[in-house]
Amino acid sequence: MNQLVLSVPNISCGRCVEAIREEVSLVVGVHAVTVDLATKTVRVDGDADPGAVRAAIGEAGHQVA
Repeated sequence: MNQLVLSVPNISCGRCVEAIREEVSLVVGVHAVTVDLATKTVRVDGDADPGAVRAAIGEAGHQVA
């Protein structure tokens, strides 16, 4: 299992966290998603395609740095 950590600097609230978690969890191969509001990072555990994870974060209305 791989781990991907992405910086998402425009995370600003609990709703942002929830939206990202919901979208990323739908990506095939994702086993766990952790969104940290304090560090503005998203950690994904699993074998998901990094491009698909980035796209899911975009669907949630956020951009990966």
